Amino acid sequence: MRLPRFWLHDYCRPELDTPTLAERLDLSGTKVERVTRYGVDEIGRFVVGRVLEAEPHPDADRLRVCRVEVGDGEPVRIVCGAPNVAAGQSVAVARPGAVLPDGRRLEAVALRGIVSEGMILAEDELGVGSDHDGILVLDDGLAPGTPLTEALPIATDVLELEITPNRPDCLGVFGVAREVHAVTRASLRDAPWKEDPGSFEPEVAGARVTVEVPELCPRFTARVFQDVRLGPSPLWLKARLTAAGQRPISNVVDITNFVMLLTGQPLHAFDLDRVAGGQLIVRRARDGEEMDTLDGVRRRLDSDVVIICDEAGPTSIAGIMGGARSEVSDSTTRVLLEVATWVGPNIQRTSTRLGLRSEASARFEKGLSPGSTLEAQAVASRLMIECCEARLAPGTIDIGGPGPDPGPIRLREARVERLLGAPVSRERSAEILRSLEFEVSDAPDGLDVLVPHFRRADVTREVDLIEEVARIDGMDKLPSTLPARREAVGRLSPTQSLRRTVEDALSGRGLHEVMGWSFTDRGLADRLRLPADDRRRRAISLINPMSEEQSLMRTTLLGSLLDQVRHNRARGAQDLSLFELGAVYLEREAGVRGSGSSGPTPVEERPTPVEEPLHLGVVLSGRVRPPTWRSPEPPGVDFFAAKSVLAAFLDTLRVPWTVEAESEPFLHPGRSAAVLVAGERAGWLGEVHPLVAAEWDLEAVAGFEIDLDRVFAAVPGDARYRDLVTFPAVREDLAVVVDAEVPAARVVDVVRSAGGPTLASVEVFDVYRGEQAGEGKVSLALHLEFRAPDRTLTDEEVARQREEISRALTDEVGGTLRA
Repeated sequence: MRLPRFWLHDYCRPELDTPTLAERLDLSGTKVERVTRYGVDEIGRFVVGRVLEAEPHPDADRLRVCRVEVGDGEPVRIVCGAPNVAAGQSVAVARPGAVLPDGRRLEAVALRGIVSEGMILAEDELGVGSDHDGILVLDDGLAPGTPLTEALPIATDVLELEITPNRPDCLGVFGVAREVHAVTRASLRDAPWKEDPGSFEPEVAGARVTVEVPELCPRFTARVFQDVRLGPSPLWLKARLTAAGQRPISNVVDITNFVMLLTGQPLHAFDLDRVAGGQLIVRRARDGEEMDTLDGVRRRLDSDVVIICDEAGPTSIAGIMGGARSEVSDSTTRVLLEVATWVGPNIQRTSTRLGLRSEASARFEKGLSPGSTLEAQAVASRLMIECCEARLAPGTIDIGGPGPDPGPIRLREARVERLLGAPVSRERSAEILRSLEFEVSDAPDGLDVLVPHFRRADVTREVDLIEEVARIDGMDKLPSTLPARREAVGRLSPTQSLRRTVEDALSGRGLHEVMGWSFTDRGLADRLRLPADDRRRRAISLINPMSEEQSLMRTTLLGSLLDQVRHNRARGAQDLSLFELGAVYLEREAGVRGSGSSGPTPVEERPTPVEEPLHLGVVLSGRVRPPTWRSPEPPGVDFFAAKSVLAAFLDTLRVPWTVEAESEPFLHPGRSAAVLVAGERAGWLGEVHPLVAAEWDLEAVAGFEIDLDRVFAAVPGDARYRDLVTFPAVREDLAVVVDAEVPAARVVDVVRSAGGPTLASVEVFDVYRGEQAGEGKVSLALHLEFRAPDRTLTDEEVARQREEISRALTDEVGGTLRA
């Protein structure tokens, strides 16, 4: 909303400069997006002049040479091309050095051989209207040389406001003036609707209204004006509309726009002689019904659209735009002025469906008060009489009325202090609420407050009144205090705690967290080479996506992680270690209930069709570590680099895990594995297939993706510590030769099982393939550590365990020990 400051000053004139006023409004909740300057510059160069002579130019038929008195010594000579310039007129003059609204700076220039020492101005050249057919003629009572600012609002600051949906009362100039009055304590003039020239007989001669859908039209009012003289609006009205961003059209249309901008309530003028039968009917449109709107478009309607029609059909789309058939024209002499209230959600749906937004719809969809209708009627009636010389017919059609009047809300002084953390006196609270036009009376423990009609949708509880007191008294004054709460202890939930443990473990390994979009494009499944029957290909489509590239919900984190790698490498970052924690979105498989459910599903309860498991994704690209003088070319990332990161966080959570060979369509054959947690598949690990990496213009990439919900379910309870230092460990190494197809993990499992309770740990520290191992064989070097909790182990005990291990390796994996 654009608020010209000179229009604000019609009702409230705070003694503050514009930046300070904008800050005060910001702090009270009325956000000022920006402040702009409207109109002319160098205002001292604009004065009132009087034309003494207007003679034809000797060398130009359409120009006149004028002698103009400007109150500064001798009259000046100005060459003017306006057809209506004449001697004796008071006019607006721009002297050399003046800057017009379009940025032009005037200089004394020769026009067909005669120097013009200024410019006699038209409306549009001052920014107070749109007329350029002739010069602007002022009232004769203005003395030559009078600053033009005393006669016309030729320059002003304009506050561009962002009004929140709960404050439609601030979509009018007077509503903002009320806020300014409250926050600055500047005096507020009477409301512009205080005096109403209309009468309130229920019937109006020559007009009838029927409302068939009162649930969508809570109130409908109408008045009739006769002997209307259509023409241009007065200059003061044009100036306010132009500064507020509206183009003046004619006095009747300008009055409807002016009243809407002033009160926040839209209204519409019908040519009553073009309303068939003199009757308006408010109803739902019929499916397929059509009408021509004022923007020249023929629109097809349906039964969700509320229309105003007459005996010949639709005349306007309720709350959005009028129709061409009944619009006001140059021949109009009788006007029916409609001011109604419409249900906001219906207006919003209709506006969106038809692709038709207007100043009216932007206001109605926020939910206007039925009480505003007669306020707008009062202002419009006065202006129709004043600016159109119209005669107001007796009576006012009023269907629906103002609605129920809610009772008072108790505002307790102690509750104010408890909620805000600081006391606000009862007197100050009453002063603030009265400045906002709340009715206030004393109560035993505080105040009884009646909410004005224009705030009833927003202020319904005591806490809402406290918010009003706090924002006007000053949120910046409130101390930083914690709310008083009993038995409230802040702590993380178990899942939050585990999630932080994962983040700490990964960041401690030097990984950086990224956050990708939850959306992806339709081509991702093809780039990842997912087969047709893969569950991850069945992505959830968005009904209203932001773009085609974000039209599906992601089923894997890999796509967004590869996007991040490509983005960073394109900007010079070569060695990347990234992780992301986030949900993926999968169609629920048949027969699978929502998490945490048990027992049969009630008939009325259906599980959600989408699963949203929490996943962890990690990708590594580039080198495993930075180069040094001892290692100028470190190795690149591979399967085992990713596995070491996987181990870092799974071991931190103390969950039992292992990996087994498995292929994924987007992973390198032979360099991929499934990750098992507590015996169940929880994700994948491996190097990204070169063809998949090439889709992102990448080379070697390794990583993994794990279902954290499965991992967290396997986390054991409280950790129990055991003695590791009282009795020493016995450490031995052995090398075993097995077939190359035997996984190392299988060998380690056999050793653990055969080693008994005294085998504390086993790990592979070397792999050898070569002539000494034999063709198709591999030699694994294992480091074993034996320890007993209650004694020092003897060599004989360790030797027996070693024999058991050797026998198990031979029997279960066909292994032979190397000397």
